[in-house]
Amino acid sequence: MTLTDRDHAVQAAVAQGLISPAEPVAGLLDIAGIRRSAAGLHAAFEEFAAPGTPVLHAFAVKAASLVPVLRLLSQVGLGCEVASPGELALARAAGVPIARTVLDSPAKTPAELREALALGIAVNADNPEELARIDGLIASAPTTAPIGLRVNPQIGGGTIGAMSTATDTSKFGVALRDEGAREWVVQSYLARPWLTRLHAHVGSQGMPLELMAEGVRALFTLAEEINEKAGRDQITTLDIGGGLPVNFSSDDTTPTYRAYAALLSEMVPGLFSGRYGLVTEFGRSLLAKHGAIVARVEYAKSAGGRPIAVTHAGAQVATRTVFVPDAWPIRVAAYDAEGRPKSGAPVAQDIAGPCCFAGDLVAENRPLPLLEAGDHTALLDTGAYYFSTHFAYNSLPRPGIYGYRTDPDGTVRFATIRTPQTLEELTEESGAAHTAALDALG
Repeated sequence: MTLTDRDHAVQAAVAQGLISPAEPVAGLLDIAGIRRSAAGLHAAFEEFAAPGTPVLHAFAVKAASLVPVLRLLSQVGLGCEVASPGELALARAAGVPIARTVLDSPAKTPAELREALALGIAVNADNPEELARIDGLIASAPTTAPIGLRVNPQIGGGTIGAMSTATDTSKFGVALRDEGAREWVVQSYLARPWLTRLHAHVGSQGMPLELMAEGVRALFTLAEEINEKAGRDQITTLDIGGGLPVNFSSDDTTPTYRAYAALLSEMVPGLFSGRYGLVTEFGRSLLAKHGAIVARVEYAKSAGGRPIAVTHAGAQVATRTVFVPDAWPIRVAAYDAEGRPKSGAPVAQDIAGPCCFAGDLVAENRPLPLLEAGDHTALLDTGAYYFSTHFAYNSLPRPGIYGYRTDPDGTVRFATIRTPQTLEELTEESGAAHTAALDALG
């Protein structure tokens, strides 16, 4: 059997005690893989864009809210797309330049907007009320921050409704096909010479590339209309969002950034001409294939004739997979007690998590070598969202996360991205400092 870098990493993590009876679950991130993804993204757009076209790839921080990961991405030329004060704080802690930071959110407070405008962070307004709020802030404190407006081209949804951001009733942006909306958008730009960007984010997982490209075409057409009516190049930058789907069924990386860029070049002539700067907001597609959650099998049992492996990775780390398994199925790999790929005839079995409800299953009736107590499972393609977006059910502590690099001889070197949460930290987070606070209320 030819071992992959991931196989070497799992075995090394077990051998070095990163995964153990005391720490029975951990996240592993392939740092070389992340660098390859970032290089592929840069190369894809550079191939099709006219020389000198400004292109900012702003990583969607929600996909991996981990400061060392944001720093790594910044070092390879990416920025950050933030959607909350917390995400902005993480990006700043990682040293991401202000000029490579974009603020998107459907619920920005006055304080958030005031901070972003003061710092010079690019802001995409979500709706008419927010744009009016920005009017007031700019009147009292002029800014150099690039400002745009998010529109929803209402082109339809994909296979996952919760991930579809361009449906008729999406909560995001100005619904472009609603009565009078397009005219309002055009007039809003003509009345505000400082409004120089236009933004749309068509979708994420479950969206076909053609539909995403259709949304970009709608954005480009609107920008051309506004500039024509303004009689100048008022809109200088198009923020085309992100959300490239990820293949969760194999190790293949599909679709590729190049395939998407080639389709945009074909469907939206002029997008890469250099007339507009471009901003993207990819997240999941940059990291998903390079991460795995590894967990010990605590017990092996059976019910109704079906084997069940009870592990330490369930809804707390794989929340979407547990609650919406049809939309978010993931692959599971079996490893033995030493972290080596497990061999043996496939046996249909359930892979259960530690949470105290019956539906905490990451895989049902999945054919795998029969798992035993002390073995390990790896939830694959989980480098984005999964272990960085913890669900604190049953007060389960957040697991440690480790970046790794595999040398040509198979040696694996680890670096801590996030230390495992201690029970003391969890208790403090749950109000331990205020233990007696309610006593005073009688």
